[in-house]
Amino acid sequence: MMGLIADFYIKGGAWMHPIALCSVVGFGLIIERFVFLFFKYNINGKAFMAQIQKLVMANNIDRAIKLCNAAPAAALPRVIKAGLARANKGPEAIASAIEEASLEILPKVQKRTNNLTAVANVATMLGLLGTIFGLIFAFQALESAAPEEKAKKLAEYISVALNTTAFGLVVAIPALSFHAFLSYLTQKIVNDIEEHSLRLENMLTNRLKAQSGTQEPESPAV
Repeated sequence: MMGLIADFYIKGGAWMHPIALCSVVGFGLIIERFVFLFFKYNINGKAFMAQIQKLVMANNIDRAIKLCNAAPAAALPRVIKAGLARANKGPEAIASAIEEASLEILPKVQKRTNNLTAVANVATMLGLLGTIFGLIFAFQALESAAPEEKAKKLAEYISVALNTTAFGLVVAIPALSFHAFLSYLTQKIVNDIEEHSLRLENMLTNRLKAQSGTQEPESPAV
């Protein structure tokens, strides 16, 4: 099996090397993004926010912040913690803290995922370019090569033409497939941040209103 793969690679010629480089870059991107999006930034948003809501309704902000600290790398808790830290500062301060934290974390969540499409496109284009040059050399061989060499040269350059296209597609198809999956994970995290940060902002604002409404008016000076 390994011999067939090596023979396939060698017959593809020099164009196989840049395509192989694309495969290494694409594989590295897939591993890095999967680790960060699936293990580091991701969290069960609904379960997490259910706990946060109970603590906020119980007026236990410090406990809610500690809950966020339990998952310091996850994206949603970092944004929620920023809002909780300003829970007693007023609606404007809460909204500003949440927005600032979102602007900090969202680019980290979204970066490099779309680079997989670039890797897939470059691998495909390199494969097609190898095919074009392989066909050009094949036709040149038919015109200029000695009769006894024509069949050999034709087979050699046809291998370059076909193998480079095949290898380019072998790299591009998994890259695009993983891009779709990683884009789904990315959008899920972004949607959780947008939805639950707004919920938190409304909860904290209502909490402040309830506190100000329950304060007893001061007795008039005698």
